[in-house]
This record gives sequence, C-alpha cells and structure tokens, in this order.
Amino acid sequence: MKISVFYDAVCPSCIKIREQYCRLSDVSKTENVEWLDINSKNLDLSQYGIEPLKALTELHIKIEHEDGSVEILSELDAYIVLMQRITLLKPLAIIIALPFVRPLLSKFYALWVHRRLKAQGRI
Repeated sequence: MKISVFYDAVCPSCIKIREQYCRLSDVSKTENVEWLDINSKNLDLSQYGIEPLKALTELHIKIEHEDGSVEILSELDAYIVLMQRITLLKPLAIIIALPFVRPLLSKFYALWVHRRLKAQGRI
C-alpha cells in the first residue's frame, strides 16, 4: 500500500507535523509515503476530486492499494490511517476514532485551521 499525503508546505505547523511523523515512523513505512505540496503548480488536485479550499483546510491522503484501487481520505480519516502506521500513535488513532471524540476533535481542528489561515491572510 502506497500513501500520498497532500499537505500545506507553506504552513510551519504542517511542516513540523511531517517531520515528526517521519521521525516516529520506521523506514519501511515512510518509504511508502509520498508528501505532496498542495501549493505546487504541478499538482492537479481536481484529478482526485479534491477542491483547492478543501485541500487547504483538511488533510487529504491518497491510498493506492495492492489491487490497483485508489482511495482518497480526508480530515480525521486521513490522520487515523497515518497514525495507525506508527506503533506509538496507534492508541491515539483508536481514541480519535471514537464516536464521541471524533466530532469534537473535527470541529476543534477546523477552527484551528481556519484561524491559522486567516492569520496568514490566506483566506
């Protein structure tokens, strides 16, 4: 399974999260993770059905399965998949996926991202 992570390489927090993820991952798992900057002019997000504003406000990943099928996940679903690949973060992925935690965390994340983008003058 290969994962492409569409992330905001202009965002210092996003860069830091990427670096932490790579540090916590074992090499065999990071080899199958490609990090793509959503701000790149060469990246056509529409081919994956990802709207530019959604790409800016929500994390998206593309999963290429062994059978050739492709799956696009966003927001917490994307974070959960990435966290499940790191032993240390697996318990956190389980907690995030809980039905009473997920909606609250999703709202908090959306507010945090909106505030960050507004402060940067990007929305």
